[in-house]
Amino acid sequence: MERSAALLLVLALVNISCCCLDPPAAYGFTGAVCRLTYPAAVVLNEKTTEVIQAAFQHAKYPSVEGQRSIGFGTVKYGFHNLEIHNLSIGKSEFELKENEGIGISISNVSAVFKGTINYGYGSWLLDLKQSVDFEVESQIDLVINPNLYCGKGKVAADTSDCYLTFHKLKLLLQGDREPGWLKRMFTDIVTFTVKLVVKSQICKEINNVANILADFIQEQAEQFLSDGDIGVDISVTSSPIIKSNYIESYHKGLVIYNNTKSDLSTSVFNPSQLTENRMLYFWISDGFLEPLMSAAHHDGRFNRNISGTELTDLFQTELSSARPESLNKWLSSEGPMLKARSVSVPHMWTTTEGTSVRAVAGVELLLDSQDMPALYFETDVTVVVNASYAEKKLILKATAERISITKMSTSEGPTEMEENLRGYLQEAVEKMGIPKVISYLEPELTALMDEQGLNLFDIINPEVLPQDGYVIVQLDFGFPQHLLVEFLKRTLN
Repeated sequence: MERSAALLLVLALVNISCCCLDPPAAYGFTGAVCRLTYPAAVVLNEKTTEVIQAAFQHAKYPSVEGQRSIGFGTVKYGFHNLEIHNLSIGKSEFELKENEGIGISISNVSAVFKGTINYGYGSWLLDLKQSVDFEVESQIDLVINPNLYCGKGKVAADTSDCYLTFHKLKLLLQGDREPGWLKRMFTDIVTFTVKLVVKSQICKEINNVANILADFIQEQAEQFLSDGDIGVDISVTSSPIIKSNYIESYHKGLVIYNNTKSDLSTSVFNPSQLTENRMLYFWISDGFLEPLMSAAHHDGRFNRNISGTELTDLFQTELSSARPESLNKWLSSEGPMLKARSVSVPHMWTTTEGTSVRAVAGVELLLDSQDMPALYFETDVTVVVNASYAEKKLILKATAERISITKMSTSEGPTEMEENLRGYLQEAVEKMGIPKVISYLEPELTALMDEQGLNLFDIINPEVLPQDGYVIVQLDFGFPQHLLVEFLKRTLN
């Protein structure tokens, strides 16, 4: 019993800790990896100023109250309605600090802060209350050293290492028409307060925006990989790794269907499997892809009915053997319909030759005049599929590796022509069936990806590289401006 309890405790701890393990320990639980290299970070940094600008504009600047003794009395003051205007940002520079974080320097941030000073002066001689509008012209440099970590199963950012340097801070009180003594008294107070408030709120808002952005990107990724009742869990298994030339994040890649989540604990990932020559890499395990195919099977995604001219055109394909007379008769009958479906869960595995898929398909030919199928057969098919993406379309190339007709029955019962029919169907599956399935999959998968916005990305020379037990997708890209616009809308609302 003690051993059993200890074992259960260890398993429970492993189950809890596998959400955020050290990278080497996390590899075995990793179904998907994203590597963003330095050239990609350069492209993303070009838009950093827009994100920082959103942080400045979205920050809420609190009211501040205080008092100061002057002469024989006390001045009580309050700063209210602090707002930012005329914001402009110079340039942004960054570096990837190996095993530390990211260094970002934003220079020449010019802004005008506007607000109202309410003040009162009280003494035994005078009781004065006044409200004055003010402006502060500023020029700021900003340094942020974000640290990426694993927080609640997602990539999170800690930007608390945040510094603002003020090169210019000029106070204007109602166009400088106020008495000189008032301006002199408030210059130090206002400039000190603005520095304190702006630094606190800007650094706080940058941290907020950084985490909103991290969540937004991961939500977009989960949405892209999900459809209908099929979802995915891409929670991180470890904190991201930062090297001088790339940032790499590790994700579970678990498929969710009917409230059931797939399991993956034998991943073959190793960082050496990826290079640094392209801007963006996705490493995808068979342990992620196969449950995805299983969910699609159970969700009825692999069913198709063919009738009318589509059916007659399909059988115009020339084969080496003549079409059996019984099949001619059925096809020329009134209203023939061919129904095809996957009979069992397809099995898939990837090698350097491509992704192999083994499936058993059931096919029945139905006639309007009959209750029972005129023809039913099952075929065990193994194909090797290679994928590519060009001109915003998915291209699949399938090569038959093994085909056999495992079951066959006709409404006419056993006939002398049965063997001829079996041989004909086997060739038809290879030369008609497989190309037909591919002709459905290519546009439908392309449309599915387009629904998730893939066609809005500027993807440059993508490559799909099958390996033993995993697939690598590598590409260059132009910045997806639509994503930034959508993110900024969400942030500023």
